[in-house]
Amino acid sequence: MNNHLPKLSSANITAHIDDVTGSRRLRRMRKASWSRRLVQETRLSVDNLILPFFLTYGEGVSEPVDAMPGVERHSVDMAVRLAEKAAKLGIPAVAPFPRERAEVKTDDGSFVASPDNLINRAVRAIKKEVPEIGIITDAALDPFTTHGHDGILRDGEIINDESVAMIVRGALSQAEAGADIIAPSDMMDGRIGAIRRALDENGFSHVAIMSYATKFASAFYGPYRDAIGTLGVLKGDKKTYYLDPANSDEALREAEQDVIEGADMLMVKPGMPYLDIIHRLKDTFRLPTFAYQVSGEYAMIKAAGINGWIDEEKVMMEGLTAFKRAGCDGILTYFALEAAQKLQNQG
Repeated sequence: MNNHLPKLSSANITAHIDDVTGSRRLRRMRKASWSRRLVQETRLSVDNLILPFFLTYGEGVSEPVDAMPGVERHSVDMAVRLAEKAAKLGIPAVAPFPRERAEVKTDDGSFVASPDNLINRAVRAIKKEVPEIGIITDAALDPFTTHGHDGILRDGEIINDESVAMIVRGALSQAEAGADIIAPSDMMDGRIGAIRRALDENGFSHVAIMSYATKFASAFYGPYRDAIGTLGVLKGDKKTYYLDPANSDEALREAEQDVIEGADMLMVKPGMPYLDIIHRLKDTFRLPTFAYQVSGEYAMIKAAGINGWIDEEKVMMEGLTAFKRAGCDGILTYFALEAAQKLQNQG
């Protein structure tokens, strides 16, 4: 036993800390609300929010999505009212997703190009009545196929180039309806370049492309598939064209290809489990970078909040701030209305 060790006391421990750190105290600026606000590094704004929502048929319809408490499918007239609410809160853009009728679905998803599909009907109505809000549309085929895949399925294989051709037709129909940004989520090779060429050649050079550059084969999409009606319909999985959740370098290669082909913006999907990917993309390409806080992320927070296991509002804001801190310029989130209201009240 060493009897020469100094006796420990709060006084000599404090003296030792002072000797090591000098007069530096990192906690000084955390002591009050005003000082914490003064040095806050990351600030979430309503300008960072994009509202995704779901469409259905009928008039005056707002029906709940069972797996997503607080989220509804809206008929086109009600979607216009929702877009008005978003615009009044200062949300810059909305992103509609359709639950199409079974009778319009085909193996090749060709209804994606119809001016009468739910997306295009909603785009025209919103542009007419809420022209100040941006509209982001997805040209993927999954809401329009009998098999629930994002591309054309033949003999158990997703056919890349034929799928791209159909996705291009869908993108053009959305641009004609008035979409401001085409955001293809299908992960087919070469679709960004093909869409860019088609838009430019058809007088839509002003329409931007937000690439779902790194969309992962995630288990977090379940409630979304319920919302658009592909849950239980999907044949097999999407691992042959979505990214492996374990792969970070491959995600950068996918994003690089989309940048080369003309993407104006990059998106990471899902969001919270992939903050490292967001940071790597922003740091590497310096393009506007977005995340989709997907249905499963939303549903988990909602369910835990409903059960009283977490403070839902605080977790919501903490998560959205984390996206911003990781490098996001914008976040697609089903919490957009609630977060915008919270930010407005803070202001």
